[in-house]
Amino acid sequence: MNQGASRFSTARSARELITKTQHFTFANSPEEMVLESGHRLGPITVAYETYGALNKDRSNAILIAHALTGDQHGAGKYDESDKHPGWWDDMIGPGKPLDTNHFFIICSNVLGGCRGTTGPASINPLTGQPYGMSFPVFTVRDMVRVQKALLDYLAIERLLCVIGGSMGGMQVLEWAVTYPDQIDGVLPIATSGRMTAMGIAFNEVMRQTIMLDPAWNQGNYYPGAGPAQGLSIARMLGMITYRSDELFGLRFGRRMARSRPDDYYRYDNRFEIESYLHYQGEKLVKRFDANSYLYLCKAMDIYDIGRGRGGLAKALGRIKAKTLFVGIDSDWLYPPSYMVEMTKIMEKKQKAVEYKELKSHHGHDAFLIEFDQMSPIIKDFVQSLAEAKGL
Repeated sequence: MNQGASRFSTARSARELITKTQHFTFANSPEEMVLESGHRLGPITVAYETYGALNKDRSNAILIAHALTGDQHGAGKYDESDKHPGWWDDMIGPGKPLDTNHFFIICSNVLGGCRGTTGPASINPLTGQPYGMSFPVFTVRDMVRVQKALLDYLAIERLLCVIGGSMGGMQVLEWAVTYPDQIDGVLPIATSGRMTAMGIAFNEVMRQTIMLDPAWNQGNYYPGAGPAQGLSIARMLGMITYRSDELFGLRFGRRMARSRPDDYYRYDNRFEIESYLHYQGEKLVKRFDANSYLYLCKAMDIYDIGRGRGGLAKALGRIKAKTLFVGIDSDWLYPPSYMVEMTKIMEKKQKAVEYKELKSHHGHDAFLIEFDQMSPIIKDFVQSLAEAKGL
């Protein structure tokens, strides 16, 4: 290990990571950004957080891309009273795998989101009303182009690495293919090169549960609560796809919420798994916009890294960054075979690529849970990229 390797120590700093969401608005007119569909959108505001500091030559920047219901709050707390640290707090911070003592970490809310970045709930400057379902359909490529505009604003010309899981992994692959000369490494986790028919099927059922809720009102429910029941049910279905049969069996089995003999035949007596799903649905309703859920699911459905590029293999052939795919053995939403397929394609093209697999009963969401397994994988990969650049 070289002299500077001690910077990658796993020792955790006692300093608490305090963060603040920032906003960047680009486009001075509604015609500034042309989406992949040809529709024009603007101005566009991006909500983002950064952790750590840029080095002198601005070569230590790492972009973290979030999944479907994630946001820009990847790590830390907003203040000392905040009880809800970021969604990847175990991975980002002083002494952690993405060490903010040495790297500048960026996490932004995606285009179409509902946590500060322009989306369906935003005000359309042409009408003075929320966009609702008049918001144009956007793609993962559009999300990445908005992220690129943010990096241009931050005067970052090159990324050391882009990392993300699920929908975040789609963004990672799009970064690698769209901007191959501006990235040193990419780490797509639990994702695929294009959405499958099964994935589209699940998303369609979730969309229908939202749109059939009378409170959806064709997307024109602002400033009301909107289709809370529909969004809650959509989340319940989503949670089933994010977990595994083994996990549900271990955690809930056939236990009932009320265990007295007289309660067994009560219709309103739920199994614990039912109560868990209802809790998760109600929890999402409090923080997420139903129209954003619809649009983001649509963006995932039409995602195909090879579209307009001659197919999957040719698209992957454009990647120049060192690549590490990470799959999850119990993930049936994005099975490991998807990442193994892309790894083999890139190996045939003599790309710098590797595949690793998490062993977990947590299913698709293991990358948000199995930090003991994820930490060394991410730490070692980022360390190799940093050492190659002499950081």
